Amino acid sequence: MYAYILRRLLLIVPTLLGIMVINFAVVQILPGGPVEQMIAELTGDAIDATARVGGNAGAEAGAASQAPQAAKNVGLSGRYRGAQGLSPDLILSIEKQFGLDKPAHERFWLMIKSYITFDFGDSFFQDRSVTQLVIDKMPVSISLGLWTTLLVYLISIPLGIAKAVRDGSRFDIWTSGLVIFGNAVPGFLFAILLIILFAGGRYLDWFPLRGLTSPNFDELSSIGKIIDYFWHISLPLLSMVIGGFAGLTMLTKNSFIEEVNKQYVLTARAKGLTQQAVLYGHVFRNAMMIIIAGFPAAFVGILFTGSMLTEIIFSLDGLGLLGFEAALKRDFPVMFGTLYFFTLFGLLLGILSDLMYHVVDPRVDFEARDV
Repeated sequence: MYAYILRRLLLIVPTLLGIMVINFAVVQILPGGPVEQMIAELTGDAIDATARVGGNAGAEAGAASQAPQAAKNVGLSGRYRGAQGLSPDLILSIEKQFGLDKPAHERFWLMIKSYITFDFGDSFFQDRSVTQLVIDKMPVSISLGLWTTLLVYLISIPLGIAKAVRDGSRFDIWTSGLVIFGNAVPGFLFAILLIILFAGGRYLDWFPLRGLTSPNFDELSSIGKIIDYFWHISLPLLSMVIGGFAGLTMLTKNSFIEEVNKQYVLTARAKGLTQQAVLYGHVFRNAMMIIIAGFPAAFVGILFTGSMLTEIIFSLDGLGLLGFEAALKRDFPVMFGTLYFFTLFGLLLGILSDLMYHVVDPRVDFEARDV
């Protein structure tokens, strides 16, 4: 077991490095960047109409008269859209401010060296450290992730078992409609529907639309804070649960059906054991192994991917919204810092998922398994 854990931990290094290299290279190719963002703020995103090709002599003369000045600024400013007319020294200072005056490979190496010590630097546009931003946003995302994962498992496992026991019955057929609905409707579309129906979008105005707490949250009593919290989280939580329970329900059902048809179950029934004794005394542990072992991975998926659109739609100030805004603004320290941290976190939880197999069923031998 220890040798397996060591191999998996060592495998994290090249995996993490490869993910960072690929994402860094892709970002270098994509148009736009923090320098363009700063230029847009300095210039007001203005467009020089005289630079366009016109059909009259006046426009052509205007463009020709500005040609000498444009030629002076073609050096550094020519590399950036909207930088025409800005001083090359100003462009250089902006590049130096963002650390973009160095070659790409040198910037990547410096970034990785600082990330090894978990020094993620400061945000380009928020004047705060990336670590502090993540710490501030994490409670919202963890709150959504934990409650969603808990509810998905509490709903899916009993429902999947009931569908397996009653396979082919009316109950199985009718509940399959819920599963089909959960698979067919994306969580973010269901979130929009909930807003329209219950958050003042068009019909009822029962639930708040923004945030996880009210402005007067600190003034409420302990019971009032709990009620206010669940009042705000109800719609986001429901939209995430509806998109997550369907797959786990069918996985539970199929796992139980597969185990029920095995020889040891027939032997147990032949000995006169009751249906409950067979189901929960013999089948349950074997059928639940893959489901329980997948809990860490399911939590990571819900926390870091499933919650992003929900946070944006409901204006929840969490990690999903932070990453979305960082991608729009090309805030590289936030983008790469959070990517490094959450990739490392996900890889460690992947090891934990494998170890959960051994916890659920000690017969699982990882030493004889190739990594």
